[in-house]
Amino acid sequence: MNRKDRLQDCLNTALTPMHLEVTDESHRHNVPAGAESHFKVLAVSEAFAGETLIKRHRRVNALVRDELAAGLHALSIHAWTPQEWFDKGGGAAPASPECLGGSKQSG
Repeated sequence: MNRKDRLQDCLNTALTPMHLEVTDESHRHNVPAGAESHFKVLAVSEAFAGETLIKRHRRVNALVRDELAAGLHALSIHAWTPQEWFDKGGGAAPASPECLGGSKQSG
């Protein structure tokens, strides 16, 4: 099972999201092919109701701590309640900025 599948399984089990997107963005960074090191998560769940943004991020980070310890380098987290998701148009997570590290840095 690859890292994306493990992240999806973990988040689905713990958050019972109405919508979940896990995107491997490693190819956008200066890492070897197949690194599985940079991911973006959009999790839409009632579990986030009443929680501050930092508490939501801490919750997700705690859920994936084993992956972080095993080489997951970066995790972009969009943790929304269903109402927030509907308010944002019910679409995909915001686009990630371009990588400016390593050999991808311009100039």
